[in-house]
Amino acid sequence: MRRKGIIPGLLIVLSAGFMLLCAPARPCAADVRVGKPAPGFTFTDIEGTSAKLSDFRGKYVVIEWFNHECPFTGKHYKSDKMQNLQRTYTEAGVVWIAVNSTNDGNDNYKDTAMSAKEAEANGTSATYIVLDPSGEIGKLYGAKTTPHVFIVDPKGNVIYMGAADSINSTDTGDIAKAANYIDLALSEALAGKPVTTPETKPYGCSVKYKE
Repeated sequence: MRRKGIIPGLLIVLSAGFMLLCAPARPCAADVRVGKPAPGFTFTDIEGTSAKLSDFRGKYVVIEWFNHECPFTGKHYKSDKMQNLQRTYTEAGVVWIAVNSTNDGNDNYKDTAMSAKEAEANGTSATYIVLDPSGEIGKLYGAKTTPHVFIVDPKGNVIYMGAADSINSTDTGDIAKAANYIDLALSEALAGKPVTTPETKPYGCSVKYKE
């Protein structure tokens, strides 16, 4: 199984040279842009393995925000499209980090055990599945919706940010008709080509951040 794990209450560590000013009542937020360095963070998975984004230098990294209670996320998973992409690209050496930033007071919240069972039932094949109930990673990246996707290149720069695909709907029938931006960006990048659509507007349910 390629899936690594889930952990609540992640410790976020900013990468060296990346400085943010944060007030106590306001979470840190990076100005995430295509072509600029992706914000660094550290996490520990359910198996006790610790890693940080910079550990994956030299590889492409997908950071996918999800919430299985959201019908927009459901479209991509019930169709098996997201899992197929995860399998295809992790086998090609891509690191896939699936993040759920639903806060622990929300009805959609799933704890570690529930999330593990859910991932198993869905056949999720992300390299890591991470619970972020504090919203620290989500707010660091400015993640707005589920799904919301960021792709980082081997140099640590963002090469894609936005929607999973081109049709804003919850209908699984639209999957085959849509342009899948994740697939397009990764296939182009792995072929040594520039990403032709580097940024799109994300759509889906709002991320259920802690107030």
